[in-house]
Amino acid sequence: MHKYPVPDILDVCIEAGQVMLENGAETYRVEDTVYRIAKSYNLIYINVFVVPTALILTVQGEDGLDHTELLRMTDRQTNLEKVSMVNDLSRLLAQRALPPAKVKQKLANIRNTPRNFSEWQSNFAIALACGGFPLLFGGGYYDMLPAFIAGGLGHILYQKVNNLTNVSFFAEMVASFFIGLIAVLLTGLGLGEDVNMIIIGSVMSLVPGMAITNSLRDLMAGHLLSGVAVLAKALLTAGAIGIGIAIVLTFI
Repeated sequence: MHKYPVPDILDVCIEAGQVMLENGAETYRVEDTVYRIAKSYNLIYINVFVVPTALILTVQGEDGLDHTELLRMTDRQTNLEKVSMVNDLSRLLAQRALPPAKVKQKLANIRNTPRNFSEWQSNFAIALACGGFPLLFGGGYYDMLPAFIAGGLGHILYQKVNNLTNVSFFAEMVASFFIGLIAVLLTGLGLGEDVNMIIIGSVMSLVPGMAITNSLRDLMAGHLLSGVAVLAKALLTAGAIGIGIAIVLTFI
């Protein structure tokens, strides 16, 4: 049996799951990783339940008593590098269980790992991607520059509003409204030909593609509650984008 206190092991499992959840991992992947970490310490009767906003872990210690820990999740972002690093750590623990204090330090290092790209580099890359979408959807080369401008500025505005209000639905609606307004203005100035292609390309920075993918993967893995919850969030985002664009198009 394990030689470490059960509460310390629970802390390690919960923290690993937290790092994965807050960086965009699918719920079934989080459950599997947390289970494997707990198993590496020879815990028994391991039960893991994960939804996008919570993580619950129950195990049984040597005393025959059940030990449970609950984590409430609020913040989520996308950084799959950190998810991969936690996966690698779980594989290391499967080979040899390390002291919980050492694992916590490794998890802290993973959490504090800086991004490979600065914020302005990320925003520039997003703007470039938005500039290329009009061609993908059948637009012309003249639509690339306004889509680049509207998409990049819209994403920056989304980040600012979301940080200020912490309400993603409102931030997405405001950003999509701004994107539609910029697209209409730039087209009126002669910088674009097809305002529809410009808008479609620009709002791609807000489209919840990863959320839709994760929800379908969770549903196919049998995690119905998590899959439906993530899909509902994605549909709300799509609704916010539609409302913002519809407001602009109504008055042009």
